[in-house]
Amino acid sequence: MPAVATINGAHLPVAVKVRGVYKSFGEGQARVPALKGVDLDVLLGEVLLLVGPSGSGKTTLLSVIAGILDTDEGEVDVLGTPVPQLTPDDKTRFRRDNLGFIFQQFNLLPTLTAAENAAVPLIIRGLPRSQAIEKAASTMGELGLEDRIDFLPSKLSGGQQQRVAIARALVGEPRLILCDEPTANLDAETGGKAMELLRRVGKRPDRAMIVVTHDSRIFEFGDRVVRLEDGRIEQVKQNHRRDDP
Repeated sequence: MPAVATINGAHLPVAVKVRGVYKSFGEGQARVPALKGVDLDVLLGEVLLLVGPSGSGKTTLLSVIAGILDTDEGEVDVLGTPVPQLTPDDKTRFRRDNLGFIFQQFNLLPTLTAAENAAVPLIIRGLPRSQAIEKAASTMGELGLEDRIDFLPSKLSGGQQQRVAIARALVGEPRLILCDEPTANLDAETGGKAMELLRRVGKRPDRAMIVVTHDSRIFEFGDRVVRLEDGRIEQVKQNHRRDDP
């Protein structure tokens, strides 16, 4: 059973539960606190935006949730799993099996076709290469890239490369999608289309999506917008969208 949070009087299932999380970098006088007692619930079926100025702790919090960074103290529960208590190998397996990542840089391998790039997570899981590419091509088709599966990244536009990166994140059917500045390298129109797509694929009752961004143009795409300042959550804003039930 997933954890439950009470928000606006409703009892809602939780994908991510963060309690009292502190994280610093460096030692002694050079020690710099990045997170200062963060509490946060991310709901299943939710697209949540983490916003705030550079250095506010957004990417650090995302990395803590993913188990890439260890906490100094506090609790982090992701999909019912206490991530800080996992061994490094178990964290790697947990990310492989449950998480999808979309980054500011598309990180596509230049010598692989679009479908081969999108298939990488499945190949890492051990799926035969031909089956992995077939499933990746199917996922790309859902994103409108059925005519680009054999193209190298250098032959794709920025928006098309972003969709390949989204396909790569989705191909393993992750329950939690983590996006770090996904529109930073895109113009306003392409960034808006990318967020429309991300919202469409993220809005499932068994899935959650966290988007770290400083791009105010895309704030409207979140169900909630959580603002960090100096390592603390300063504001949580509920958006009322036309596609809300």
